[in-house]
Amino acid sequence: MNTFVRLQNKFKLWLLLGLTALAVGLVLALHPVPQALEYHNFADQRMLWGIPNCLNVLSNFPFVVVGFIGLVAVQRARVAVPVAWMYGTLFIGVLLTGFGSAYYHWRPDNNTLVWDRIPMTLVFMSLLAATVAELVSRRLGLWLFVPLLLLGVWSVLYWHWTELHGHGDLRWYGLVQFYPVLFIPLLLWLYYVPAYNRAIVSLVWVVLWYLMAKGAEALDRQIYEAIGVSGHTLKHLAAAMSTLCLVQMFGRKYRKYS
Repeated sequence: MNTFVRLQNKFKLWLLLGLTALAVGLVLALHPVPQALEYHNFADQRMLWGIPNCLNVLSNFPFVVVGFIGLVAVQRARVAVPVAWMYGTLFIGVLLTGFGSAYYHWRPDNNTLVWDRIPMTLVFMSLLAATVAELVSRRLGLWLFVPLLLLGVWSVLYWHWTELHGHGDLRWYGLVQFYPVLFIPLLLWLYYVPAYNRAIVSLVWVVLWYLMAKGAEALDRQIYEAIGVSGHTLKHLAAAMSTLCLVQMFGRKYRKYS
């Protein structure tokens, strides 16, 4: 039985490594993807109370609130120090996303967009490392934690450097943003833990709210013309709900099972 379990665990690890290699290979096979300048042309550009692009700026405030709530939850939880560092970094990323995104929307361009995207990579990569630590191996998750954070930050800085040199390349940032969305549910399936059932429900809501945020972002102008509030403003609110579900997921894991 022990031999079978060891073989099964090796198969899972090789499967994850193979899928990761495939994802990296697909990125390398793609042509560089520059940032479309139209991205900065948001539907709602109204100045209110002296604030340019006001609703797109102010709708980032929930990230600050959720990030603070998450940090309080980590401080109060009975959780191993390495995992606490990972979730603490995650919620610091959420909090900084509020400030970075507000700064970007105050003056939208590629230079300010850097400060919007870097904090988001902290969220993606911390969650990925924490999930590996919880389900696969605490040592592996801790070993991956800092390299994943560096990869996330590098992906944004590399994109910005390539834009400055006239050949923008978003491929690696795209991998950092979307790979965890696919990889983490796979980890939960391969390394299923019954005690995490309620936390998995929260994770499902994380994904659903995130998908709603991306949908609202894609329909920015259509939503604005229909209801007078832009899709991008709603995107911020939906994404903040997604991060609030991360706080709920953390609480459901460690309030009872730490």
